[in-house]
Amino acid sequence: MLSLAEAVENGVFNYSLFPNQNSFNLRSAFLGEKNGIFVSSVPVTRVGFLRKIVECKESRIGKQPIVVPSNVTITLEGQDLKVKGPLGELSRTYPREVRVQRDESGVITVKKALETRRANQMHGLFRTLTDNMVVGVSKGFEKRLQLVGVGYRAMVEGKDLVLNLGFSHPVRMAIPDDLKVKVEENTRIIVSGYDKCNIGQFAASVRKWRPPEPYKGKGVKYADEIVRRKEGKAGKKK
Repeated sequence: MLSLAEAVENGVFNYSLFPNQNSFNLRSAFLGEKNGIFVSSVPVTRVGFLRKIVECKESRIGKQPIVVPSNVTITLEGQDLKVKGPLGELSRTYPREVRVQRDESGVITVKKALETRRANQMHGLFRTLTDNMVVGVSKGFEKRLQLVGVGYRAMVEGKDLVLNLGFSHPVRMAIPDDLKVKVEENTRIIVSGYDKCNIGQFAASVRKWRPPEPYKGKGVKYADEIVRRKEGKAGKKK
């Protein structure tokens, strides 16, 4: 008959051979039940985590002031802002996360009204949108596109932009009232206006008809766009 120490040392410990060893703990930390195999118990220390609240820094773009030119009129009523200039008039309603202020000198500042993640996201965005409104009604914006391809050409007929992009029929696009479209040398399109959002949307709609392909670069692309080219399939080796 083996002793308890010898059974443990030889790895042949059986609980049925030692019924009187009730004080011996055989509960496994993984299985959670008693068995006939000796399992050493390891004390587990409870680990605590300390949560630290970190305040986000103010947006570098959002905290920049907006200087209003003398030929631009600003009307601020609560969360509604109206901007009027020589080129047109724009208005915008701001969410509750941001607050628009105007000092006596005419400088506009956009500040956070709440300390939340969404307020941090809205801060820089609406400051940029406000600056685009002021610059748009005073100086305006423009977007240039280039047509690349044999037979690709564009022309303005009345209030429509007509594109020949290799389809079986020409593409006609109605020009919005607040935009001006001009075509140079039949392949260069200039979209101008005072609303930067509408300019970008219309230019993207024109480009969508024939995006530039990566092999020969054919299609409609922005003037400052760089099209990454791919190498074509290699010919059969002789």
